[in-house]
Amino acid sequence: MMSTPPAPGTSAPAGATAATRPPVALTIAGSDSSGGAGIQADLKSFSALGAYGMSVIVALTAQNTTGVTGVLATPPEFVTAQLDAVTSDIRLDAVKVGMLASAELATTVRDGLAALRAATPDLPIVVDPVMVATSGAHLLPDDAVEALRGVLRHASLITPNLPEAAVLLDEPQANGVDEMIGQATRLLELGPERVLVKGGHGHGAESVDVLASADDVQVLHAPRIDTVNTHGTGCSLSSAIAALRPQRDSWDAAVRDAKDWLSGAIAHADALDIGAGGGPVHHFYRWW
Repeated sequence: MMSTPPAPGTSAPAGATAATRPPVALTIAGSDSSGGAGIQADLKSFSALGAYGMSVIVALTAQNTTGVTGVLATPPEFVTAQLDAVTSDIRLDAVKVGMLASAELATTVRDGLAALRAATPDLPIVVDPVMVATSGAHLLPDDAVEALRGVLRHASLITPNLPEAAVLLDEPQANGVDEMIGQATRLLELGPERVLVKGGHGHGAESVDVLASADDVQVLHAPRIDTVNTHGTGCSLSSAIAALRPQRDSWDAAVRDAKDWLSGAIAHADALDIGAGGGPVHHFYRWW
């Protein structure tokens, strides 16, 4: 289990050595110019949880806490170039995939993941099928949804929110735990090894998630925190799971510890006071 990092300005724990190699996590996603979601949230999450972060940027966005004003997709051949440059030199311990922006980019990433999976069958790959933001805005064109389903076949774990699970299954949004369990089970038929259906879009005093695999279904509870500052929660959770999986002995432990960390990041979000809209979670609340 990973030890709690020392507070800023203090020495490392006794026995720590500079030669210790941290887990190395790669995020394949879009950039958020406001720093709250996307690549920026992924790298912050990796760092907060003891992983060395790298990135393949599939799109640039112009955005702040009040909304997105522009998206510029990376040419697919340059996405491949980034991925080849990283993987030809550096051993990966985990991969997180986020927003893919278009069908062409989703297909490019699908092919890249297939190559990674062929070379390292046990590589943890977490896919956050970013289609619907916390705000409710749709982030992926309709023609890209089928291409995204191809990406899911290479995932160790996918982390859709309630609206995204509904889109992937072409069903109404789940209402209640029983329907969430049903959708999580049906999402396994798309090919991922595990599914975490996130209940943050639901209602009630608790936020309920469903973690499903071919062998087990678990219902995970967390208190629902009263704050508007939840920008980047989905990105941060999926990247936290990717960062923790190489440091934990099971997917269950990685998911539970990532959820605990994210609950703290949401609970401390108001302290940041970033922007006029829905601000980001506090990735480094354990440090400052």
